[in-house]
Amino acid sequence: MAIANRIKQNLTGASLIRLVADEGLQMRQQSDKPVWDLSIGNPVYEPPQEFRNAIIDFLRQDSSGYHRYMPNNGHLSARAAVAQQLEKELGWDSISPDCVMMTVGCAGGISLTLKVLLDPGDEVIILSPYFVEYKFYIEGHQGVPVVVPSTPEFQLDIAAIEQALTTQTKAILINTPNNPTGVAYNKESITQLSDLLRAHKDKTGKVVYLLNDSPYYKLMYDESSYVDPLKHYEHTILMTSFSKSLSIPGERIGFVFASPTCEDLESFVPAMAFASRVVGFVNAPALMQHVIPKLVSLPTHVNEYKAKLERLGGALKEAGYEMVWPDGTFYLFPKAPGGDDMAFFHALKEHRVLVVPGSGFGWPGHFRISYCVDDSVIEHAIPAFEAVAKQFLS
Repeated sequence: MAIANRIKQNLTGASLIRLVADEGLQMRQQSDKPVWDLSIGNPVYEPPQEFRNAIIDFLRQDSSGYHRYMPNNGHLSARAAVAQQLEKELGWDSISPDCVMMTVGCAGGISLTLKVLLDPGDEVIILSPYFVEYKFYIEGHQGVPVVVPSTPEFQLDIAAIEQALTTQTKAILINTPNNPTGVAYNKESITQLSDLLRAHKDKTGKVVYLLNDSPYYKLMYDESSYVDPLKHYEHTILMTSFSKSLSIPGERIGFVFASPTCEDLESFVPAMAFASRVVGFVNAPALMQHVIPKLVSLPTHVNEYKAKLERLGGALKEAGYEMVWPDGTFYLFPKAPGGDDMAFFHALKEHRVLVVPGSGFGWPGHFRISYCVDDSVIEHAIPAFEAVAKQFLS
């Protein structure tokens, strides 16, 4: 079968991420020995009991029509619940549900937003290290990804972003707190970026949208330290989901929220509904939309993740690993001892421990650990990390 050349190229580019999954599968098939897998951001915790109760209560209702088509932007009840929660989080008054679009997870929200915004050749700035799918999302909607490195502390490099801005720049896609680093952009970075984008508009007459991919913003270890771009830049669009905060990534429910001050908002909202049809999502899952209003304000497992971080991160530091301490998420992004992330990956694999090399995120020389796993996985992995550190650092 002759598949599209673009897909062939993308498969090659994504091979490093696939390598980890393939390695894990082969290791499990070839041996009964356990594999200590810290590669995937798949929360080990079950959804809260309120989630199960909400589904059961809803399905016991005797009303009809709940599982039929709906407006493409989602049920009003779901959008209104999200809008009310955003009012509390942002301290804003009277957010209209019309600014909210229910989506098939955060990834669906990113895809729809790019579909609406991009003309062929439009540029989207992404910041390395970045979530690997960003390039594919952008290119899939005929845009051009422009990669700008972050600072060594994984904050925004404003001078580098300024140099990358052109008259073709349509958006900058940020991820805070970040996957793979766990670092959240600080107030200075977000303020300077906002000022830069305003100055760019004054100079060129063109708005650059700030797209905030933020499925982890409720997993901040110090909630008060989260700097929300919506409060700093008027042309911000939030794309998020309940996958990580409620431990329901398989349910594929998220939303996009466009700031009421976004340029061309009145066109953006119906365009998102249209894009949902033509991309093929049609609408976000109906059942999830019906139960989400009861769940938007539930607490997360952030304290449990913080405890895992302190145990694992502390052990890695004692073993000699260097890292920027994360502000949230459930990821660590240490430097690979010896500097070669692929050699480190293979050495760790010999101990049946899996991580993702930093090259897969556009940042060689580091590796990502996902610690949203059972404590026993962490405890079994720590001796392997210690042994491999001695191997490369001795």
